[in-house]
Amino acid sequence: MTGSAVAREPGAQTRPDSRRWLILIVLCLSALVLVVDNMALSVAVPALTRDLHAGAQDIQWILDSYMLVFAGLLLTAGSLSDRFGRRRVMIVGLTLFGCASAGASLVETPAQLIIARVVMGIGGALIMPSTLSILITVFDAEERRTAMAVWGAVSMLGLVGSPLLGGELISHCSWGAIFLINIPIVILAVVAALVLMPESTGPWRRPDPLGALLSVTGTTALVWTIIELPRNGIHSVATVAAAAVSVLALVGFVTWETTTSEPMVPLNLFRDRDFTGGSLALTLVQIGNGGLMLALTQYLQSVRGYSPTAAGLAFVPMAVASLLANTLGAKLGVRLGSRTLTVAGLSVMAAGSAVLAVLHADSSFARIAIALLVFGAGSGLALPAAVTALMGVVPAEEAGVGSALNSTLSQAGAALGVAILGSILSSRFTSGMPESAPGTARNSLGEALGVAARTGDVSLADTAQHAFTTAMSVSFRAGAVGIVAAAILANVLLRSRAPATPHRILPR
Repeated sequence: MTGSAVAREPGAQTRPDSRRWLILIVLCLSALVLVVDNMALSVAVPALTRDLHAGAQDIQWILDSYMLVFAGLLLTAGSLSDRFGRRRVMIVGLTLFGCASAGASLVETPAQLIIARVVMGIGGALIMPSTLSILITVFDAEERRTAMAVWGAVSMLGLVGSPLLGGELISHCSWGAIFLINIPIVILAVVAALVLMPESTGPWRRPDPLGALLSVTGTTALVWTIIELPRNGIHSVATVAAAAVSVLALVGFVTWETTTSEPMVPLNLFRDRDFTGGSLALTLVQIGNGGLMLALTQYLQSVRGYSPTAAGLAFVPMAVASLLANTLGAKLGVRLGSRTLTVAGLSVMAAGSAVLAVLHADSSFARIAIALLVFGAGSGLALPAAVTALMGVVPAEEAGVGSALNSTLSQAGAALGVAILGSILSSRFTSGMPESAPGTARNSLGEALGVAARTGDVSLADTAQHAFTTAMSVSFRAGAVGIVAAAILANVLLRSRAPATPHRILPR
């Protein structure tokens, strides 16, 4: 086993690595770069639409191409990190992500930006499993909850701070500057990883090329189907073909992985109720939250008239509430257990979504801030507790692929949420616009406001803003339903107390 105390077998009495809190800083930076990019990009959508002459479908694929590749490669990336070294794979991913970010800042067409986002998705897939797997192998059961809370708090800080930073950059520079945010973070993370972090791997096992092929094919086809179904419906030949490929490949993957002697992915983890409950709860939350940030940034800028910087500032209450809840949750989790915190946090998140659902076209900043504060507090309590519960049962030698399995489910949920809630948002907006409106104005809020600006039609702009706000409220209500379902699942499946140490579910 390479490395040192970072790579230890379950139950091994090894002295914790003295650098573990410094290593956590590296892991936080690595996770931060993924969050910063995606959230800053959401603020840039209006500027992208204008400067790149990007249509609604172009914008959708600029956002979705990353997710498609990221979700499709996660399982294979997790297996690679366990096999070839978690630090090594993470550094490769960070390097790819940084180079693609530099390229994205220079593009001149939507197609070029989509290609850059694909490469960033490959890099992100290599980063995420390695980050979480190193965390659970560096920290023992007693410290893991605190480490997870810190990791979650930093991610939330990036989630909310990046729209603010992105908005400020867009106000003073071009939209391409949002991708330059990633580069100093990547450089710092790579240098710190080389200096501070020992290498760790899982036990040697034979490669599983068939499992890798089936997982990439099945997951990519599934996310493609989820993205395309709301646009083209069930009558599209391409969508039906993609759905058939995803079903065949994923059924083949599960069959192969449960029969081969050395599977790439430990599907037996799902026999543990904490892993199953935590994974399903997080997946439903991602579905419920799918369109939150994208819808809100459009609402704040295109309906309420906020500048990009002001739109970013509007998310500060959510960040503060999440950070405070993360700190509180790390202390309460030891006494109350993951199930109680997860269910309580999800219930608060659902309440926040309900408040967001009653926003209207001229809602005050105070009402927006209260809604985001409640939502952030619930998120800060629930998500780290759920991740702690499910990762607490993953054996150390399968940490990379175990975390990748969880991340894959979460990304599939995110893709499904963006597809479903995005479809609700789009269809309700179109139905809310009058038949007399110009054809392009009924496609999206951005196009409607563009037509209104060119023609001087103030009533068209007002109608479009009210139609978008109504559509957004419907999507937030649907999101609240998904979060409530996650809370119910968490209450039924999660144990009140997680196992003290990671363990094998079944002997091989």
